[in-house]
Amino acid sequence: MRVVVVTLLLLCCTSADAQTAPLALAGEVTQGQNYSLSIQILVLMTLLTLLPAIVLSTSAFIRIIIVLSILRQALGTAQTPPNQVLLGIALFLTFFVMSPVIGEINQTAAQPYINGDMSANEAFSAGVEPLRQFMLSQTRESDLQLFVSIAGATNIDSIEQIPLSIIVPSFMVSELKTAFQIGFLIFIPFLVIDLVVSSVLMSMGMMMLSPMLISLPFKIMLFVLVDGWALLLGTLASSFYT
Repeated sequence: MRVVVVTLLLLCCTSADAQTAPLALAGEVTQGQNYSLSIQILVLMTLLTLLPAIVLSTSAFIRIIIVLSILRQALGTAQTPPNQVLLGIALFLTFFVMSPVIGEINQTAAQPYINGDMSANEAFSAGVEPLRQFMLSQTRESDLQLFVSIAGATNIDSIEQIPLSIIVPSFMVSELKTAFQIGFLIFIPFLVIDLVVSSVLMSMGMMMLSPMLISLPFKIMLFVLVDGWALLLGTLASSFYT
């Protein structure tokens, strides 16, 4: 989990002032020593390779990409929109949803660290808290209890004592549940259209004609008439703050 906050701190430092990047890279480590610039660049490049996994496991990306994939399946449009488009929508919507969290990390951890008011450990402790609170707000209590019992953590008396190693998998499971619940609701109207079209074709004796071929334009028309993209993306974004 330290990789998550360190990466966000580095991104915040870069966006705050590109000219101070070498100074940010030459930050203080836990033993009070300074690594050489080449080693720090190597560490930074390693963190960047882990960034996709970090985004997947600790942000709103899981819920968004699953719901968009279920929508495409419900529409029956095969590879339309293509995977690149869905990933782009999911990434930018994830950035939109996570902007308050990133801003708080920048304000409470990255900027004080850049200005030399915090050590690396203090910046990590301050930066991890907003991300922790975001994940806890989206995590079901039952999922937390499940992973607490699996870990055998009997010394946890309050939610503040739950370690990140338990919060992250609990958050991911909760996001999967929520995404499939939303996907179920999305699937229902399109399923009704498929059933109606299939029944009409069977009653007309046109059993050799694929119902998907007839129902597809009706599903697309329904989705466009209700302004489906704005409704879906707006609902997804607001679902993280309700």
